[in-house]
Amino acid sequence: MPELPEVETVRRGLQPVLEGARIARVEARRPDLRFPFPERFSERLTGKTITALGRRAKYLTMHLDGGPVLICHLGMSGSFRIETADSSDLPGVFYHERSKSAAHDHVVFDVVSPEGGRSRVIFNDPRRFGFMLFSEGAPDTHPMLTGLGVEPTGNALDGALLASLLKGRRSPLKAALLDQRLIAGLGNIYVSEALWRAGLSPLREAGTVAKAGKKAGEQAERLAAAIRSVIADAIAAGGSSLRDYMQTDGSLGYFQHSFAVYDREGEPCSKPGCGGHIERIVQSGRSTFYCRTCQG
Repeated sequence: MPELPEVETVRRGLQPVLEGARIARVEARRPDLRFPFPERFSERLTGKTITALGRRAKYLTMHLDGGPVLICHLGMSGSFRIETADSSDLPGVFYHERSKSAAHDHVVFDVVSPEGGRSRVIFNDPRRFGFMLFSEGAPDTHPMLTGLGVEPTGNALDGALLASLLKGRRSPLKAALLDQRLIAGLGNIYVSEALWRAGLSPLREAGTVAKAGKKAGEQAERLAAAIRSVIADAIAAGGSSLRDYMQTDGSLGYFQHSFAVYDREGEPCSKPGCGGHIERIVQSGRSTFYCRTCQG
């Protein structure tokens, strides 16, 4: 499933085409994806101007003049394709090529820019695990988004905040970081990478970085900085795009070429002076990659 950097890359690819554009027509080619489309789906979108295209965790939010807000999730295999008179692009970066088969084009938005230019934005989803739902109020009040934790971008996530989130938690550190109620949008890949950058074991008890004392404070600060930096680096690289995620311009993700631990089982640790090797373990049914030599 696309992680936060992939979804942010898609948002940035769609933004120049959608923000400020008027939706001239919407075609839903089936009654549902993961969930049924909202009642009067096409009717309520047609004629509206898109005032902003946002992201909350792994969800895209399309804000319309006069409402509602359209909440979109890519699911396992969803992607958007932009078609103009001159080109066809897919915002996102994918390791495996994303589907362009018209058989999986489930929703088509015909939009008109403020200058009068026409484009089509097509949602393609072979597995149909994505969805589009309406939020009648602020997106954070929708059941899909309510209760999500702090975003792992920007300086809001610092050592003090991270320590307050993890205080007293006895679950493994990696499991706590994957809890969307604490930090929204962090996924398996980037948690493994952030823990390696911070030099912390995924197996240690989460609350150990929230204890009183200088050492724990330094660990919390180091981990918060590692989370922010790994997410920022992945966004700058266009996402990781393991499996079949794609950008709106159709190019493939390249952050996976910078992975320090993820999917590198048995390879030497790249941390200078470490001398250890990357191991793979399973936590809660998911693969964790780490170096036991330099991650304590």
